[in-house]
Amino acid sequence: MSVTAPAGFLAAGIAAGIKQSGDSDLAVVATRNSAPVSAAGVFTSNQMTAAPVVVSRNHLGESGGRAAAVVINSGIANAATGHVGIRDAERMCEITASALDCRSREVLVCSTGLIGFTLPMGAIFQGIPKAVSSLSDHGGSQAAEAMMTTDTVRKEVVVSADGFTVGGIAKGAAMIEPDMATMLAVITTDADAPPSVLRSVLRSGVDASFNRLTVDGAQSTNDTTLLLASGQAGPVSRSDLAAAVAEACRSLALQMADDAEGSTKTVILRVTGAANDAEAAKAARDCANCQLVKCSWFGEDPYWGRIASEMGAAGVAFDPWRLRIAYGNHLVYGDGSPQSPDAQATAAYMRQRHLELNVDLGMGSGQAEIITVDLSYAYIEENSRTS
Repeated sequence: MSVTAPAGFLAAGIAAGIKQSGDSDLAVVATRNSAPVSAAGVFTSNQMTAAPVVVSRNHLGESGGRAAAVVINSGIANAATGHVGIRDAERMCEITASALDCRSREVLVCSTGLIGFTLPMGAIFQGIPKAVSSLSDHGGSQAAEAMMTTDTVRKEVVVSADGFTVGGIAKGAAMIEPDMATMLAVITTDADAPPSVLRSVLRSGVDASFNRLTVDGAQSTNDTTLLLASGQAGPVSRSDLAAAVAEACRSLALQMADDAEGSTKTVILRVTGAANDAEAAKAARDCANCQLVKCSWFGEDPYWGRIASEMGAAGVAFDPWRLRIAYGNHLVYGDGSPQSPDAQATAAYMRQRHLELNVDLGMGSGQAEIITVDLSYAYIEENSRTS
């Protein structure tokens, strides 16, 4: 059920003809009675900002953090499309608002796909009313599917908390780099919270999940994460809401990593013992985005040399005699020298889909975690074409 698991929400996903393949490509998530509820958003920091991001930011400001619906298309990103793109994003909101009988500023819009192409508005004009007429309690999975581009599976989550529920859908398989990590996510809850609280808990949830995810170091023009709260479960503690939203975001981020373009390994890279958290994050991100390190994961090679090199080049406090590197519990480097863990056990560990790479710099108490993946032939094949 994902986004429709919390009380007060409906969803739908249809094939509107945006994608030449005929696959599902248009989604709507809406409140059950089309009334606006508390809402918040976190958006890409890429200054090459796509039209739907501009429009959604504006609508959240104009409405005072209220939204009745989110309309999403896949296949075309509506990015680098100038004034035409802004007009088309606004028109998507207007058509959705007309079909739902709400205000245009109460509709948020997301797009994902190829950059530099304008939307086929004829198909969208016809598709949005069809999607709205298909809204249902069980439409979350269809909406998640309609968001997909190079994704191979839907990303969905439901978190059952103490007296309230959080649900979410997302898409993302590449062009993923922290701040934000290409991705779209719509999260709903039936908790009662004002927009100011939603902004805070969403930012915290994103920082602990999507902003710790990097596939290829390429930051998207369209990244958007939205949170809507129907309030039907009543007030809940801020800490409980923050924890549930963070859990939903982390689940979706891990699902993205598992479905990253061409990936065969999902790696949780933890850096501890840094001089401070900022230096730990810098070292972790540099290592996670190193092509040589990524290739070694694809080859299931626990070679520590590339990792040590990235740590030393990260521009953080560093002493090679204090550095320790381990895959899971298998220590491969420490005390200034290579270590000799059990070869068969280490090889078996490296064959797993999910790996933990633990790096201790031995310089302080700073720590950070990054979710990342390997680099395979399939990633290159997927990204060597634009159609």
